[in-house]
Amino acid sequence: MKITYYGHSALRLDVLGTRILVDPFLSGNPLAKGVVSADTVEADVILLTHAHGDHFGDTAAIARRTGALVVANHEIVSYVQSKHGHGRVHGMNTGGSWDFPWGRLIQTYARHSSSFPDGTYGGNPNGYLLYAEGRCLYLMGDTAPFAEMAWIGEEHDVDVAFMPVGDNYTMGPDDSRRVARLIAPALTVPVHFNTFDAIRIDVEAWERRMGAAGFRTLVLRPGASFEVEPA
Repeated sequence: MKITYYGHSALRLDVLGTRILVDPFLSGNPLAKGVVSADTVEADVILLTHAHGDHFGDTAAIARRTGALVVANHEIVSYVQSKHGHGRVHGMNTGGSWDFPWGRLIQTYARHSSSFPDGTYGGNPNGYLLYAEGRCLYLMGDTAPFAEMAWIGEEHDVDVAFMPVGDNYTMGPDDSRRVARLIAPALTVPVHFNTFDAIRIDVEAWERRMGAAGFRTLVLRPGASFEVEPA
């Protein structure tokens, strides 16, 4: 499994020959500039955590050009169908799971809000647990800590957690260590930081503090990739 970071919370997962774009905020994302373009990026699946513009991003344009399957909660896929005329969707809801050809997806709770840039309600914000190639990825989405994270840590052996750390709109560096203790991931990759001034942090200091607390981290520059070996 190959994972590529495009800045903010945008990711590409290459899983079993399937190209999965997560929260493809590319146009207007200063971290993605010169790294990836919404006009050329390829996708077989677009996976969305919530409807805010810095996550929904270029979904409509990419889906229209590539024919990608859009996976999200019911409200988001209904919006994609009604507002953008894209019918290749798969709706889910919090706590539900589904077996796709590329892996098993469990939609989790996220403690945040969700609306489209035009004000349309986007349903409950979410995260995802993705089981693929014998590994478990936790795409947390935009969230603050919540008590059920302890249950996630007990029930799932998380290999990689993609954790928002930028503060202000989500949890920040201090709460991220509490969350890491609850989830106990083998590796934590920070997302949703340093895109704008409101979420700017000292990520090197965050990495040092996480290391001192016993957690393994990987800070990616936009465009960088890493491999997760099959189990």
